[in-house]
Amino acid sequence: MSIWEAVAVLAAGVGAGTINTIVGSGTLITFPVLLAIGLPPVTANVSNTLGLVPGSLSGAIGYRRELAGQRTRLLRFGATAFVGGLAGAILLLALPSEAFDTIVPILIGLALVLVIAQPRLAAALRARRESNNTTAHRDGGIALLLGLLLASTYGGYFGAAQGVLYLSLMGLLLDEDLQRINALKNVLAMIVNGVAALFFLFVARFDWTAVALIAVGSTLGGQIGAKVGRRLPPTALRAVIVAVGLAAIAQLILK
Repeated sequence: MSIWEAVAVLAAGVGAGTINTIVGSGTLITFPVLLAIGLPPVTANVSNTLGLVPGSLSGAIGYRRELAGQRTRLLRFGATAFVGGLAGAILLLALPSEAFDTIVPILIGLALVLVIAQPRLAAALRARRESNNTTAHRDGGIALLLGLLLASTYGGYFGAAQGVLYLSLMGLLLDEDLQRINALKNVLAMIVNGVAALFFLFVARFDWTAVALIAVGSTLGGQIGAKVGRRLPPTALRAVIVAVGLAAIAQLILK
């Protein structure tokens, strides 16, 4: 790796750490850069996954205030993310990359529709519960756990726009502020990246220079993303989510 290639990977790590903390989809920045410097796709994917773990941790620490009072929810969702992340990592080595190529843009598109419609859908759900004299499940119920399991499986497999899926699911099914949901998303992404990276350590080949550069860059980016993201009002945060999601769809379709 030349000095300029190293600078490019480091810069991509900063960008990925920043955007991952705010929304997700940082892989769409780092993965193409790793391919451009000549890494094979699987090596690039696993090296990227491991390198982004410190960035996810950095972002979660930056959002620690918003995690207050969510311990039980974190344990439940975290266990689900662990199982899904491990399943996705196994699928990465067992399935051809084409297996997800068709369905992923559709999933992200549906997630964006949910993000845009979330305020109205949530209000409609509240009104329906009030008319039926019922209350919402505090942690989203089995529907949310199943959705998070599938999103985490995808995250362990590749992870681009994983955060968009998390935000859309939790935004619809949890009666929470979007910033507190974003804090949850950062922890879940950290767990998925961590368990996938741990699995890859035993079965895949890493480029350790790339891992180190992305780790340093994403750690810095995680702090930047936390400072920027928590200052965004809900409408602006939704706009960023939609913009990143559309970019993800375009890149996945055109690659």
